Amino acid sequence: MNSQLEESLIAKRCSPVAAGTPALTEVEVSNLLTAVTDWCVEDGVLTREYVLSSYMAGVRWFALIAAMAEQEDHHPDAYVTWCRVKLTLWTHTVGGLSENDFILAAKLERAWRALGA
Repeated sequence: MNSQLEESLIAKRCSPVAAGTPALTEVEVSNLLTAVTDWCVEDGVLTREYVLSSYMAGVRWFALIAAMAEQEDHHPDAYVTWCRVKLTLWTHTVGGLSENDFILAAKLERAWRALGA
């Protein structure tokens, strides 16, 4: 993991991305993935599945995710099921990945580690 890059992302805030802004290149995505190593790119979206001890633990984790997403004004697609929460991030206005996706992913990873999960 590139902890220096992760800290750099965590220090930023998600910001509006104007329509027509190009999505990140494959090289940029590859570099940013080093900061959020438990995430991967599948079908052009950033994705991560969290494994929890129970359904309610997943619901509580998702409530924290939702609060963080609202604070950043960047909202993941989420699937909450028995002992799992799966997230996908992408930026609609660019039709792909933007730095915002990696900013939120880095902040979620820090929160996940803080939970001791």
